[in-house]
Amino acid sequence: MTSDEPSTAEPVHPPPKHWEADVVLRDGRTAHIRPIRGEDADLLVEFYARVSAESKYYRFFTPMPMLSDRDVQRFTHVDHVDRVAFVLTVAKKLIAVGRYDVVEAGEAEVAFLVEDEHQGRGIAQLLLEHLAQAGRERGVERFVAEVLPDNQRMIQIFRDAGYRVAGGYSDGVMMLEFPIDTTDTAMGVMSDREHRAESASIEAFFNAKSVAVIGASRRQDTIGAALVRNLVLGDYTGRVYVVNQSATAVSGMPAYANVGDIPDQVDVAIVAVPADAVQDVVLDCAAKGVHGLVVISSGFAETGEEGRQRQRRLVGLARSYGLRLIGPNCLGVINTDPDVQLNASLSPNIPPRGRAGFFCQSGALGTAILEKVGNRGLGLSTFVSAGNRADVSGNDLLQYWEEDDSTEVVLLYLESIGNPRKFSRIARRVSKRKPIIAVRSGRTTQGVPMGHAVRHIAAPPQAVDAMFRQAGVIQVDTLDEMFDVAQLVAHQPLPNGNRVAVVGNSDALGLLAADAAASVGLVVAKSVALGAEATAEDFEDALDDAIDDPGVDSVVAVYIPPLNVTGEEVANVLAAVGEQSDKPLVSTFLGAEGVPELLRVPDVAGATAGRGSVPSYPAVEAAVRALARVVEYAVWLRAPDGETADKLEVDAAAGKRLVNEILMRSPEGRDLEFVELRDLLAAYGVDLWETRPVRNQKEAIAAGRALGWDVVLKGTADHLRHRPDLAHVWRNVDSAAEMRDAWNSLGELITDPAQAGFVVQRNAPPGVPIRIGSLEDPLFGPVVSFGLSGPLTELLQDKSYRIPPLEERDAGAMVREIKSAPVLFGYRGAEPVDAEAVERLIRLIAQLKNDLPQVRQLDLSLVLAGTEGVSVLTATGRVAPVADPRSDWFVRRLTTMASDTYPD
Repeated sequence: MTSDEPSTAEPVHPPPKHWEADVVLRDGRTAHIRPIRGEDADLLVEFYARVSAESKYYRFFTPMPMLSDRDVQRFTHVDHVDRVAFVLTVAKKLIAVGRYDVVEAGEAEVAFLVEDEHQGRGIAQLLLEHLAQAGRERGVERFVAEVLPDNQRMIQIFRDAGYRVAGGYSDGVMMLEFPIDTTDTAMGVMSDREHRAESASIEAFFNAKSVAVIGASRRQDTIGAALVRNLVLGDYTGRVYVVNQSATAVSGMPAYANVGDIPDQVDVAIVAVPADAVQDVVLDCAAKGVHGLVVISSGFAETGEEGRQRQRRLVGLARSYGLRLIGPNCLGVINTDPDVQLNASLSPNIPPRGRAGFFCQSGALGTAILEKVGNRGLGLSTFVSAGNRADVSGNDLLQYWEEDDSTEVVLLYLESIGNPRKFSRIARRVSKRKPIIAVRSGRTTQGVPMGHAVRHIAAPPQAVDAMFRQAGVIQVDTLDEMFDVAQLVAHQPLPNGNRVAVVGNSDALGLLAADAAASVGLVVAKSVALGAEATAEDFEDALDDAIDDPGVDSVVAVYIPPLNVTGEEVANVLAAVGEQSDKPLVSTFLGAEGVPELLRVPDVAGATAGRGSVPSYPAVEAAVRALARVVEYAVWLRAPDGETADKLEVDAAAGKRLVNEILMRSPEGRDLEFVELRDLLAAYGVDLWETRPVRNQKEAIAAGRALGWDVVLKGTADHLRHRPDLAHVWRNVDSAAEMRDAWNSLGELITDPAQAGFVVQRNAPPGVPIRIGSLEDPLFGPVVSFGLSGPLTELLQDKSYRIPPLEERDAGAMVREIKSAPVLFGYRGAEPVDAEAVERLIRLIAQLKNDLPQVRQLDLSLVLAGTEGVSVLTATGRVAPVADPRSDWFVRRLTTMASDTYPD
């Protein structure tokens, strides 16, 4: 490739901070991407010296064995607007350069050079993603590239990027051209690459063939000794090495003074040294070629500001040298696969083999969780306690578990969410293949542990709950409820509906089951009371009848044995029916919790209990509650993926143009004026009714006459708009006399009428007042809300929330899940509103917010939903510049703490 016109001017536009990021490469290792700097001259020269002659020829179309001083100057000095260049670094070495140079308005030539040793790691694709995003932010619409015909690898990189590439030949050179807009195809390609890279980084931990314990001690009561003991006694199939500077042997194994002294490859290092020594360990492990670190050591962000700074340095250092990190302050990782048997944790007991993958953040809770898993007979495939979650997070584990054949259920105990939008995107994809069950601590207060550094969430807690529902995540309130649901989805099929049959030998428990079912939205379609003396044959006949009944979707079996009866025969019946049934069967069997031995079906894969095993609950209410959660998930899973708001006819370009013009005139941002708001909404197909501000009676009469009368006079000041008595509104004004009467009457009713903000507006058709709001959250991005308009909605917090982009089913659910929804659908004989028009309006506002992050707030505070359409009567909005226009939506990057600084 060619390009690069000479330019020696220092950059006049410093690059945005968000152009710098840590990234995961195809092989799961990390690197750092950033804009090139003038002081990179020496790094560039050293990098170029390591590049092969062939790669140089492909880049410059001519033999170019070394760079001249002039070359170095023009390559390292760019303006970050028309000439943009990114470098990729690992271990303080530059391993790749990518750049674009604008050749004409909206068009730039792009070029790459990757060190030969690092080719094939997906680096050029990463550089292309980041250059394309930088170009979009700088007004570039398309890239062009000149490539030699035999440089097939580079040609394929462009074609595989998801862009619409056109090509031709000129003077023996292939000329490629493609627009860089964010198409669904390009986003899909990026998401797939992100998934493979992050999954590979986690697989290296779980399937490590060698582990070094750094900080192993001869004292049996130390953390290091416990780690060695748990690895060895857990029958780990790989090799274990111990590192101790002051010993020659630990636990009967030779000890090495440094990880670099170990003669063989080390895949994962478990670190249990004092916090201030961990950074030295990182450098030693990087030099050794270790893939990842599990940092058990405490003394980081959980201890305060000094520890927080230490944690930032640790993560920045590890990533800059290509290492991923679990922890710090964590319990460790476990893989129960018999071919691995890895217990790299502080838990002395490895849980039984099972179908669930478990991620938690609390090291303190980890041991208790593992014990509870064992007691329930649930079993795990893999387990991670991430501690402070400084690097590896639940998002990474979701990427791995999505295609892990050993994991059929995902369990998450979340104390914070570093990147909720990414979590939502990944979870929605994973939930379509495997159920995700999550407990989120701090759900009401939105508090996070001290060791977790996350940005403030502006959205209310209900918006976070909505994100989980939207992604298909089964959110529960307690760990016990998590295991209740997990043992059901791990062993029984999903129900087809909410109709339940209750079969039991206790009338009292049968009634409890029926009451519990009704309280959680289940319908008791059949209730069979067998009596206290019921035999195993009676249970078998009743269960078979219930399962064969087409009006039943699931069965709850209740068995309390008479005196001096073991219940083994009934257990055999339950196990046999559960194994053969295509409908879920849950039980309250002898008050047992989990999957009792008597109700287990052998598993060919070696798990504790196989498919068809019947879960038992100590209380029938718990069984019914778990079943209801699973019914909700099954409904979500079977709902068709509807048309998204992207298919709506909108003029996004006009909206963007309008917002940019406003921000050019008001760089700090401001509230939108009526005409601006009207035009912005019009670009998205929303008609905002004309409102005429009036200061006196004369202006009010003139406005009514201009609007053709049949108008409304109302006060719009903040202290008036949501008055429950509507004393600030005078309707059906149709003449000058009526307007004078309205003006005088409102002047007497309203305190300080001069500040009332009176307006005149055409009288709208009758309808139910609704409100659609939106805001820009620093973590979620856009958030959209819906509810009835008025003070009661605010008082009772009766709103629904979603995270754009919305599917049709999302908008429909928003309208129907508020408590006051019956008012919209014919309550007490009223005409139902045009729900389709309401849903369409929600989707249009969601699309607007999804497209325009500069619209910080948009509130349609009064919309009348009638029987035929909607009338948008009142709206407010605000625009403001954004430092980072959601760049992490369009490029791969790891989450960092807001004040992180990166090592050189």
